[in-house]
Amino acid sequence: MSKTIRNVFDRKLTYIKLIEAHYRAVLGKKKKREVLLFEEDLETNVYNLLYKLERGIYKLGKYREFKVYEPKERTIKSLPYKDRVVHQWYVEEFIKPFYVPRFIRDTYACIDNRGSHVCSKKCQEYMLKMKKRYGNYYVLKGDIQKYFYSIRKDILFDLLSRDIKDVKLLDLTRKLIYDNEEIVGIPIGNYTSQYFANIYLSELDYYLKYELKVTYYLRYMDDFVILLPSKEECKEVLYKIRLFLERRLDLKLNTKTRYYPSKFGVNFCGYIIHERYLLLRKRCVKKIKKRLRKNRLCLKDFHGHLMHANCYHFVEKIKEELLRKNAASGKNS
Repeated sequence: MSKTIRNVFDRKLTYIKLIEAHYRAVLGKKKKREVLLFEEDLETNVYNLLYKLERGIYKLGKYREFKVYEPKERTIKSLPYKDRVVHQWYVEEFIKPFYVPRFIRDTYACIDNRGSHVCSKKCQEYMLKMKKRYGNYYVLKGDIQKYFYSIRKDILFDLLSRDIKDVKLLDLTRKLIYDNEEIVGIPIGNYTSQYFANIYLSELDYYLKYELKVTYYLRYMDDFVILLPSKEECKEVLYKIRLFLERRLDLKLNTKTRYYPSKFGVNFCGYIIHERYLLLRKRCVKKIKKRLRKNRLCLKDFHGHLMHANCYHFVEKIKEELLRKNAASGKNS
């Protein structure tokens, strides 16, 4: 495996690869107006992108901003469709092949064949090992304060330029990172942002695994869990993490970061995780009940999440209530 990325930009920049990037970017968006317009003259639009990328004159379009409120209020930035095609090409051809194999085994967000369910099961496996070895143990649970909004672009670019030695690719990387005049923060919503954010916090992964020699550590984007034998070790590791994040990445942990006895379980990846069972988070239960009250609940939307949790009786009650509501609406119609 190559230690740096060299001499790949021109080889990977082809009409076929940009078409493939379009077919990935279009999934779930075929009926959107900007996609339909792009596909009206697909060949010309793709060749225009190819021409601009070849000559280094490609520029990002203007962001459209909107807010989402689940699971919390966030500002999402969306680029024009042509830029999303470029993002797909950039990530799939350069970022994934080089960086994903270098991620530690126990980081799980935005990585094929991992994800939140695999992460929660691995956390449970590690908890069982700690239980067998120590009996009682401690959980250090942390996440980063306003993570995407706090990423320093200069630090991110330095991390990437350490590995990317292809001049054209590095120039495109600079354009993708420095997409506006702000020096802090990357946009939630960009395909590139998911991977840039993972690369940024990989520095913490390497520090914990290879310098502090922490065995039971898992990260899902900016949330992480460390299992340790004692309260004193949690306090010491947490102190070192705070220092590392502030000095190396200019990040801070949020106020929810804490350590506690393992008997309370681990609130992580959408579940309350215990050694031998998974419970639904209260937030998920409230969301389901809220949709039920508003007659907007479809259990299929939650199927993937519910099937991994120990929540049989809860699901049966919700099904009964759905049947009752459906029957009532049938009588009234």
